Amino acid sequence: MPLDTIHHFNCQLLADLPHQRYQHEPILDYATDEQVKARLGWQAEFSKTLFLKFKDGRFALLLTHRDGRLNNKAVKATLGAKPSICTAEEMQAQIGCLPGAVCPFLPRADIPLLIDPQLLAHHAFTWTPGHPEHTFLLETAHLPRVLAQLPCEVSYLPVATT
Repeated sequence: MPLDTIHHFNCQLLADLPHQRYQHEPILDYATDEQVKARLGWQAEFSKTLFLKFKDGRFALLLTHRDGRLNNKAVKATLGAKPSICTAEEMQAQIGCLPGAVCPFLPRADIPLLIDPQLLAHHAFTWTPGHPEHTFLLETAHLPRVLAQLPCEVSYLPVATT
């Protein structure tokens, strides 16, 4: 999927929501993310999106906070199978995003989105809307309105218990 398509879709999702958009050098790693955040004064949690695959050929996206980890047990409880993280090559072939800049909001109905409830504990979050030189910032309170517009199935992972 072309990055321009993903970017345009994300712009449409936010058309009626208060948000911030930034253009900067490409961000493909956490070190650059931190530098850009400091320079631009972002007051938001970095999000991370993992592209998952299942043995039966299905794929899914997991939106979590930057330090979030893949919780296989929670994903299995939600989607019925244990996931693995796709290789960079497989991910690029399937959705077109670049490693380190996976967009959580895609215009595809066939790839469900899983939300890590830990992300919801933060006031606002950022994500890459396709192009790694763009970042969008949204208050977490507006996330349900974005999710309601997606063509895919959206699920919240169960809260992890210790």
